[in-house]
Amino acid sequence: MIKEGLDGIVTAQSTISLVDGEKGLLVYRGHWAEEIAKTKSFEETAYLLWNQQLPTNQQLVDFKAKMKAQRSLTSTDETILNSLPMDMDMMSVIRTILSSKGTTDFGWPSTIGQGTRITSIIPTIIAYRHRSLQGLDPVEPDQKLDHVANYLYMLEDKEPKESHVKALTAYLILTMEHGMNASTFAARVISSTQSDLVSSIAGAIGAMKGPLHGGAPSGVIDLLQNIGTVDHAENHLRLLLEQGEKLMGFGHRVYKTQDPRARALRAITSELAEDDPWFDLANQVERIAIKLLEEYKPGRKLYTNVEFYAAAILKALALPTELFTATFTMSRVVGWIANVYEQNENNRIIRPSSLYIGQMPK
Repeated sequence: MIKEGLDGIVTAQSTISLVDGEKGLLVYRGHWAEEIAKTKSFEETAYLLWNQQLPTNQQLVDFKAKMKAQRSLTSTDETILNSLPMDMDMMSVIRTILSSKGTTDFGWPSTIGQGTRITSIIPTIIAYRHRSLQGLDPVEPDQKLDHVANYLYMLEDKEPKESHVKALTAYLILTMEHGMNASTFAARVISSTQSDLVSSIAGAIGAMKGPLHGGAPSGVIDLLQNIGTVDHAENHLRLLLEQGEKLMGFGHRVYKTQDPRARALRAITSELAEDDPWFDLANQVERIAIKLLEEYKPGRKLYTNVEFYAAAILKALALPTELFTATFTMSRVVGWIANVYEQNENNRIIRPSSLYIGQMPK
């Protein structure tokens, strides 16, 4: 039987993550991803995914220091960035700069050091390019700040609010890894040929760039903006449902119950609702929408997905929509790298078959 798009086909055994859509479970290396997002940092989670265990205090200090040491752009990076077309999209910019780093330092099999270098530099690439397009001077990384806080600092040239760092950190942790999705599969296919880590990540970025995979949650932002205040939420949502419109941010291809990532982000944004009106609006709209979806579409099990709260967080941070997929990428790269490491450990070239249905020669 042919499975279009390899849907439901198991292509590898993995100890990295479990995605159970029927039960609404997401596990990272034996830990609930929800708990990791609530209690751990970006760096701790990356260490877990790459090293199969959480770091000790000293290991975390050392790992953070290594990441900070790799943040800065080289003069070559800056030369390339400054020469790229102004209308090149951000994902292509990231891919181009990373591709230029594919030197003999990045041999096969891949190493933790290579992954650290790639992960550390991506936020700096995004911030440099974004500020350049705005006609602003680039901001050098702040060695006192951790990975997520430093990203926001380089974008705005000011220390970010603690609530924004906490919310974005949770979002990035919950999007680091999600099983054998399209971009992760692309990375593993490339690595299975014994190609280098840079090539694997460049291929994954190419897959993530497609709107069917890494599309920005702009539809959710439009929904929240159109609602405006909680007082208008029920009337607006009822009107959409009565017109047969889809409520953006609800329902998921994989999760047939509550998306555990949305569940975790709901808890975190609820704690921070007093600090940002966008978090409060999102919490209230979700509550009303779930009630109305059960009323209008009973039994469909349409729950909030991660994009709903991603939109609220990214909007609260005032990130322009052109940075959404790139920001997603600075987290998912950790999962790609973990999968490349795993592919390297017991490698076999990935080569599925196809069925010829064309004409035969006479």
